[in-house]
Order: sequence, then structure tokens, then C-alpha cells
Amino acid sequence: VQLQASGGGLVQAGDSLKLSCAASGRTRSSRAMAWFRQAPGEEREFVAAINWNASTTKYADSVVGRFTISRDNAKNTAYLQMNSLKRDDTAVYYCAAATTLSLSMRYRNVRGYDYWGQGTLVTVSS
Repeated sequence: VQLQASGGGLVQAGDSLKLSCAASGRTRSSRAMAWFRQAPGEEREFVAAINWNASTTKYADSVVGRFTISRDNAKNTAYLQMNSLKRDDTAVYYCAAATTLSLSMRYRNVRGYDYWGQGTLVTVSS
């Protein structure tokens, strides 16, 4: 499975941005997917996750009410809509996919995912 993240860019605080993660290769059926981010000098941290049919979504406390994860299984694509962006949201955003349909107990952990995209940079200026 190959994941291609896109949609990053330079925006101002308060702006919105929508990231996409397109899956290709042995996509099989839908999988649990997630977004993580990594700021310079920081560890990769969980942002949001979604199960195979979008019936379950999870978010980091820092993005609740501002970010929305979604997916279009017909297009093998997951999305992250980011609203009310803050400078602290500046990071490289990575999408990830698991081999399972549902979110595992480790959905907040990088070890909970088996496939990773290359990352897309989001820079929020004040």
C-alpha cells in the first residue's frame, strides 16, 4: 500500500486547509487510517483517526472542534479538514493506514499503523 499525502501549504492563523491522503497499491478493502504530525524537534504526534466506514473518528484534544477527518472509500482517499489554524499547528502532516478495518487500542500510537505517506508541510503564520 502506498500513501500519498497532499494539500499542505503556507497559510495565516485562522485560515483553513484540507489535506488529502490517496491510497494505492494493494488497498484491499478500506482500512483504518489516521493523520499524525511532527513539528521540528518534536516527536510525531497523533492528530485524528477514522475507521473503515467512518462510523468512528478520534481526535487529539488539541484539534477537537477545529479538525475533521473523513474518507471517500470509492476514491481510496482520506481527508483532514483543518479550520481555525494556529501557529502551533505548524508541522509536517503524515497520513497512515493500518491493516485492520477498525481502530486498534493503539490508534494514538505510531506503532498502530503499518503504512505511512511521505508527509506534507503545513506552515501557519501569525
